[in-house]
Amino acid sequence: MLRGIVTLSAMAIFASAACAEPVKLRVGGVAPSADLVELMFAKQGVAKHLGQSYDYAPMHVAGTPPVITAIATGDLDIGVFSYSSFGLAIENAKMADLRVIFDEFQDGAPGYYTGEFKVLKDGPIHKIEDMKGHVAASPGAGSALDIAIRAMLKKHGMEDKRDYTIVEAALPNLKSMLLSKKVDLAAAGTTAITDPDLQAQTRNLFTQVDAVGRTEMIMLAARQGFLEKNRAAVTDFLEDALRARRFYFDPANHKEAVAIVAQFTKQPAEQLDPWLFTKHDYYRDPNGVPDVKALQNSVDLLKQLGLLKTAIDAKKYVDLSYVRAAAARLK
Repeated sequence: MLRGIVTLSAMAIFASAACAEPVKLRVGGVAPSADLVELMFAKQGVAKHLGQSYDYAPMHVAGTPPVITAIATGDLDIGVFSYSSFGLAIENAKMADLRVIFDEFQDGAPGYYTGEFKVLKDGPIHKIEDMKGHVAASPGAGSALDIAIRAMLKKHGMEDKRDYTIVEAALPNLKSMLLSKKVDLAAAGTTAITDPDLQAQTRNLFTQVDAVGRTEMIMLAARQGFLEKNRAAVTDFLEDALRARRFYFDPANHKEAVAIVAQFTKQPAEQLDPWLFTKHDYYRDPNGVPDVKALQNSVDLLKQLGLLKTAIDAKKYVDLSYVRAAAARLK
């Protein structure tokens, strides 16, 4: 009798698990052609576990610093963090339970793209020192591109507000601000590679790797409690994310992948085709593993710049067990 009750109980538990609702994953992204959060599963059939163990709810966020707030308030479950917002989340937002779980992309990897910082060819800026008394534009205080500007100018003895001014604007607006001479220096994304206006009218004053070295530029992170509660669903999600990454970066799929991004971002496919998902793009680890050494170097730099007060041991906030389990399934 007792054995029968145990058997029936086990069957009930199994049936309950089988009928459980998929875990809703609210994932915040910032730049669709870079972090891929909003485009991850645009290719039908690439996500094998979608709708089974998890449901995917991508959400657009204006920048990586606002992701900190959204994770803190519970409005997002997983979000993209730059190395700078990662440090600020731990120190300022007191997120000791934040865990990095996935590499989105890295800047400055040998042979791959590094961020460009543009000035007008016919403008007043010819060398870094010429920025004294002038205006730079970044996509937001505390963003990775913002840190690169501050770091490069600090190397040349200049501080924001004392020697120059930084203004903030959405990344797509920085081009027009520079070309209209509202600012003298502006960050530029990968689309600058084939943008005819930028090619004709601007030049690089420096690159991100010049300013801060190789960086774990953007990564996915979440709070430890959420991850532990939903380990199976998160691992399935990362397996599908890796599958999507392999689709996008397979040369055989290049035309289709470019068309997907062009349709979503409303950018001409011919401007995306020469660089997107090639070695002219940012580097993305094929197994989704973040570069922890580069991340450590970056948070050390934040402390040197006075943007962090305390030293952070980056590896304490990285949990690779999820992505390694996911990658192992695809071997």
